Amino acid sequence: MKTDLILKYFPNLTEYQINMFELLGNLYTDWNEKINVISRKDIDNLYINHILHSLAISKIQPFLPNTNILDVGTGGGFPGVPLAILFPEVRFHLVDSIAKKITVVQEIVKAIGLQNVIAQQERVENLEGKYDFVVTRGVTTLKNLHHWTKNSISKKSVHAIPNGILALKGGDLLIEEITEMAHFPIKTWLISDFFNEDFFITKKVVYLKM
Repeated sequence: MKTDLILKYFPNLTEYQINMFELLGNLYTDWNEKINVISRKDIDNLYINHILHSLAISKIQPFLPNTNILDVGTGGGFPGVPLAILFPEVRFHLVDSIAKKITVVQEIVKAIGLQNVIAQQERVENLEGKYDFVVTRGVTTLKNLHHWTKNSISKKSVHAIPNGILALKGGDLLIEEITEMAHFPIKTWLISDFFNEDFFITKKVVYLKM
């Protein structure tokens, strides 16, 4: 079963959640042939490199019901779609400036019956809503993320971690990004502390308090 990997780390999923995760495999494969939202050579690794990777954020901060989450530069729906399946009582707003990518996300969300997601083609700077957390994966630098979303974060925090940005990051330039934002509270976690697949050895979740 495609979801065995997800169940390895999230054994308490409902049958409804398991079914939605299971459906993602064929849906992303089919849509990716029409509109490229995942590297063609990477689509076979969907469940590790994209779905499980997205869920790493939940190991840092499980979101409480009625939380509002903004996924910036969601691309094909990561990390927003997997997180929305995991947290059905949390509201997710997925935005990307590229219309065809949002089309894919909208169609996949519709196909699996995901009710807690809004996917929108928009530049994040133009949004007027308020959110508890911004989530993102490899979209841009921490400095840009802060600049784009500083007015979108609600001042009222209800989680163990104060409101801010939770970004999936990796690569050699991360130290430079963190140094550039050293005047803000920043914390990093190794994803390999939570998931033992080799893919995660160099991957991190970076938290930037707003």
